[in-house]
Amino acid sequence: MDKVRLWAGRIMSALVILFLAVDSVGKLLRLDPVVQATTRLGYPSHVVFGIGLVLAISVVLHLVPRTSVLGAVLLTGFLGGATATHVRVDDPMFSHTLFPIYVAAFLWGGLFLRDTRVRSFFPLRTER
Repeated sequence: MDKVRLWAGRIMSALVILFLAVDSVGKLLRLDPVVQATTRLGYPSHVVFGIGLVLAISVVLHLVPRTSVLGAVLLTGFLGGATATHVRVDDPMFSHTLFPIYVAAFLWGGLFLRDTRVRSFFPLRTER
């Protein structure tokens, strides 16, 4: 059971990290579709690189086992800002506005499954 939990956590974390890493690279390279999407959300184009840098640093911190919880906390804040942005521009609820929350759930779910310290901090069941 422990191996299954560990691998499920690794797969969940890998999916989240891959998605966020691709997003950060698009922002760091200032790819035209990424800049256009960011300006559509109301942000000026000159902030795209900075947003990508914050995201990239947070992803790297989450990748390092020693700082993975710090990375998860920073990414949660980042994803909360994304949620607030989608609420502000009145994007569709389930496809756009809640998407960062889905990503955060996978982020913490993967960390929960692969890190015993996180499981001990957030026990899902109580003792009988």
